[in-house]
Amino acid sequence: MQTPRTEFAQALKAISTERGLDAAVILDTIKQAIIAAYRRDARERGDDTEEMDFDAEIDPISGETKIFSWPLEKPEERKDVTPPGFGRIAAQTAKQVIHQKIREAEKGAIMDEFSHREGTLISGMILRFDGPNVRVDLGKTEAMMPADERIPNERLSSSQRLTFLLKRIEEGPRGKEIILSRADPAFVEKLFAREVPEVSSGSVVIKTIAREPGVRTKIAVSSTASGVDPVGSCVGQKGVRVQAVTNELGGERVDIVAFSEDLGELIKASLSPAEGITVELDQGNKLAKVKAPEDQLSLAIGKEGQNVRLAAKLTGVRIEVEGIPVEVSKEDKEKAKETNADKIVALVNNDNPNSIKLFKKVGFKLNDRKQATLELTKEN
Repeated sequence: MQTPRTEFAQALKAISTERGLDAAVILDTIKQAIIAAYRRDARERGDDTEEMDFDAEIDPISGETKIFSWPLEKPEERKDVTPPGFGRIAAQTAKQVIHQKIREAEKGAIMDEFSHREGTLISGMILRFDGPNVRVDLGKTEAMMPADERIPNERLSSSQRLTFLLKRIEEGPRGKEIILSRADPAFVEKLFAREVPEVSSGSVVIKTIAREPGVRTKIAVSSTASGVDPVGSCVGQKGVRVQAVTNELGGERVDIVAFSEDLGELIKASLSPAEGITVELDQGNKLAKVKAPEDQLSLAIGKEGQNVRLAAKLTGVRIEVEGIPVEVSKEDKEKAKETNADKIVALVNNDNPNSIKLFKKVGFKLNDRKQATLELTKEN
């Protein structure tokens, strides 16, 4: 005849099956918690527990619990010290332990699931702000985006849904915690993989990337398949692909250049939109001396040195930029003088007082305005 199954045994089996927990582990944890509860009650009664050792026995069918104690290193003096009414305390302790084990098991299962998604994009909703850090709801659990993983000056608001990079899972004061990022360069790479089929399939590869979050990013791309334009694939028709990435980054500018094994050519491409530049490499010191025409110098350097700084990060060399004076031919000078003369004549024809005064000063008649202006330009 089969032994009738009690409520305790049925609950233990259900929890073990549904939550994927070992029943023996649950019972052992309950035993340790019950012993700790007994020690606490004994100390409150004034009993000395420091010189004693304890054990607990739990009937897996009925749930009945007994406490045994003996002097340290004298297990032969073991005796039953279960106090009257201890069953109620044992039941409460068991309940608490089981709930705690369930929470730990569920959190462990969730963390195992997310651990396989490290380095991928994930969608979440902003819950609240812990100082500069941001708490994000991922559905099954919460995650944190630290201040140094945020895009500087990006405005965030509660209940806002965004895309994040699941950067890592780390041990924190409250156990394992999921760390998210929107400032990591890998975030831009994953966005391109999402928006550009050629990147996700591997026919276009992002070789290097340099980023100043919230401001500007440069990527160098190459193709592994013949007939595939790596830059054009990332830009997309009418720029729709790169624009989708820019929108996700809150307007951050993204420059896409073709990768080259020739470091000099890569430096030239990375300094775009500047044109007509020359590169002199010092491989030993990882230094590149770049010369740019005067009219391209500001483009090569960029606002507050941003363009050349990102180019240096992209190529892995220090870049020094200097301007080349632009020589103006004699023909160009004459054309410039004629252009200035036309402008002055136009002003005089409109009765501009200052221009008329200039003509009178050098003694020319106003009816010979074009010749007078040319002579005046030559003299000045």
